[in-house]
Amino acid sequence: MRITGYRSLTTAQQWGRPVGDANGVYADGVVPVQVVIVETDEGITGVGLGPHVEAEVIFAAIDGQDPRAVTALYDRMLRHTFKAGHAGVVFGTIGAFDTALWDIKAQAAGEPLWRLLGGNDRMVHAYASGLDIGLTDDELVATYQVYAERGLRAAKLKGGLDVERDRHRLLLVREVLTEAAHGTRPGLMLDANESWSRKQAVRHVGELERTLDLTWIEEPVRRWDADGLAAVSRGVRTAVASGENLTGLEQFRPLIAAGGVDIVQTAAVWGVTHFLRVAALAHAYDLPVSPIGNTPVALLHAATSVPNHLVSELQDLQPPIGVAMDLHVEDGAFVLGDTPGLGIRIDETVMAAARQRTAHAPDGPHIRPEQAGRRLLAVTPGPCRSTAEGTFDTMGMEDR
Repeated sequence: MRITGYRSLTTAQQWGRPVGDANGVYADGVVPVQVVIVETDEGITGVGLGPHVEAEVIFAAIDGQDPRAVTALYDRMLRHTFKAGHAGVVFGTIGAFDTALWDIKAQAAGEPLWRLLGGNDRMVHAYASGLDIGLTDDELVATYQVYAERGLRAAKLKGGLDVERDRHRLLLVREVLTEAAHGTRPGLMLDANESWSRKQAVRHVGELERTLDLTWIEEPVRRWDADGLAAVSRGVRTAVASGENLTGLEQFRPLIAAGGVDIVQTAAVWGVTHFLRVAALAHAYDLPVSPIGNTPVALLHAATSVPNHLVSELQDLQPPIGVAMDLHVEDGAFVLGDTPGLGIRIDETVMAAARQRTAHAPDGPHIRPEQAGRRLLAVTPGPCRSTAEGTFDTMGMEDR
């Protein structure tokens, strides 16, 4: 079998409500999703969800190769980009190709990827994550009631701008999940998305800990700040989770060595091989791993095969437009199917129609606010509008 070509597609995730974090919000709830399809001479195609920046350069590393040599090809792609650097979205493109190759390998073997990788249980424990900072109280409760109906008993909220607002919202979700579980205490997490300084993080989490038992605080300071993450971990009872924005083992090593992460995360967009290697590194330090991403189907398959998987993020209950997946959610877990490969089906006609309705968002959580980490006072919600400063653009928040 040989790799003969690739195609790049773009679709969208339509949430039907505002989604975002402390850095900003997509007010219309429409988030672009990029897809890479790898073709072979035997008619088997693989699907990878992720960027396609520098795709031609990266594809040259695997063109004409046997796709079943996926881990060797992963390193080959890294070598082809080492001068310019393989971090950021370039690493995401490598991850998309890597995921597509694993899809092909499993299809060629006639097995779902989770079984090919050595998984024994098709159920992967999940927690709810609504990207919910732009929601009113009523919308927040309604959103997590839907998750609770699927058996979710742990939830991660977006926050970090106002400690009292974070406490209030966490308590609302705790009540929803506790009622659904008939009194069982739920797991609660807070994601600050790198919006604090070290001292701000310790003060904010410490205040929440007076009345709440948090499972983890996610990305309290900058992703690469090993000493800062370690300082936060020492200063609070809550576990520190980070890693979704780190690309390559070389970025994880200093954080783990410094004691900066208690829960090691990887993003679905970085690919299967990266996740497996990070999981092995974390396991050597007795640390759990937790995949991040709205469409983490590939990492769900991979999670079944590692001994230190803790829980995986469940964001939207619906897949991107034009994407169908052989999995469902019940009893608080993803349940993977038996379709060979990743079990992903693509409808390019539907995707093309979606592209015509999707415009690039000028604001959103992908833009770091100028005042992040330097806010003197709490940021409080106001009417939905844009601000010139951009501290919290589409959410209509400003420093006061």
